[in-house]
Amino acid sequence: MVPHLVTALNGPLLDLEKKILDATPAIERWFRLEWQEHTPPFYCSVDLRNAGFKLAPVDTNLFPGGFNNLAPEMLPLAVQAAMAAIDKYCPDAKNLLLIPEGHTRNTFYLQHISRLVQIFRQTGLNVRLGSLSEDIKEPTPIALPDGTTLVLEPLERSANGRRLGLKNFDPCTVLLNNDLSAGIPSSLENVNEQTLLPPLHAGWAIRRKTNHFAAYDEVVKKFAKMIDIDPWMLNPYFAKGGSVNFKDGTGEDALVLQVDALLTRIRKKYREYGIKETPFVIIKADAGTYGMGIMTVKDGSEVRGLSRKERNKMSVVKDGVEVTDVILQEGVHTFERINDSVAEPVVYMIDRYVIGGFYRVHADRDVNENLNAPGAHFVPLAFAHQHSLPDLHAKPGTTAPNRFYLYGVVARLALLAASIELEKTDPNPEIY
Repeated sequence: MVPHLVTALNGPLLDLEKKILDATPAIERWFRLEWQEHTPPFYCSVDLRNAGFKLAPVDTNLFPGGFNNLAPEMLPLAVQAAMAAIDKYCPDAKNLLLIPEGHTRNTFYLQHISRLVQIFRQTGLNVRLGSLSEDIKEPTPIALPDGTTLVLEPLERSANGRRLGLKNFDPCTVLLNNDLSAGIPSSLENVNEQTLLPPLHAGWAIRRKTNHFAAYDEVVKKFAKMIDIDPWMLNPYFAKGGSVNFKDGTGEDALVLQVDALLTRIRKKYREYGIKETPFVIIKADAGTYGMGIMTVKDGSEVRGLSRKERNKMSVVKDGVEVTDVILQEGVHTFERINDSVAEPVVYMIDRYVIGGFYRVHADRDVNENLNAPGAHFVPLAFAHQHSLPDLHAKPGTTAPNRFYLYGVVARLALLAASIELEKTDPNPEIY
């Protein structure tokens, strides 16, 4: 399914699609060479925004949820990619320990975990679930709506303290699907005889979005030079907002100046391309996910005019973590719609392979608002069929495979940026 574009795909984005399709062999070779130098994150999802005049990632998640929203047709490709990923870290792997979030009452999240278990079991692994919750003291079954059951078990450390597992279960690899927003628990520290994926510094206790988009900026400049395009077509401007306290207003004056400076840069680009839309800036927590701690502004003065409710909303993110630093990001409109509802593509990868995606759709949000919010629903895309076979002879903007290929290229740029980001922020860089 390709969504309806309210504005016709023309001008810059059509030219971009044509250049990328024409350069497909060079692009795929470029990615192959980059993956010889860098190790991709184990898995990843990327939120994209298609404005009709630019296509850019706005968020890169290294602990992706939502696998249950992918089309069933993607499963064979996901299993194949998972095999490739596991082979890198533990070729003779037999057991995999999966550590999820503590959302035991969120049936959608539990269905996502069930899909992950299905994928990894089909690679030939024994998969069991370990819980970081202190409330889980014995194997605890949780029923799913489809009649299946997941069993959460308490974590155990080996006698020497260097390995993490469950009772009578010693895994080669530990896969985190918990983004560590609340901090790094002691149960995960000093695990040095197993592979922990993603690494602890990929979690929000340490990771910062500004580091990711700085790495993405580097990647896109190289890519854009190779295919001769303006890197802005694929890249949202951003700035480090620094420290701010939304409750008492500390740091607010500096934030206003930064918002206006970023808007000035965006307006200059809009004039260059004859874009008539109103530019906007997204202010969001520099660490955190789940669509929390996010606001849209069209002028710096709006920061000072926040209501108490809005200030409280911006002050705290997932797990009650207080917001102390923010990132300012160029807002990218989304002019894609499904059944008159605003939509944005989300692309999923395991290792370096695109394995699927979906459209996040929200009937109550506008083209310049965050769609990762209550009320969103999801329309799956079978990237397994569409992504890898672009029609090089079709006119730009006319076929679904070409659109999906474009999405996959930009998502892989964000994946490569995440790889470089993790290398640069690794507290133990000698492993690279």
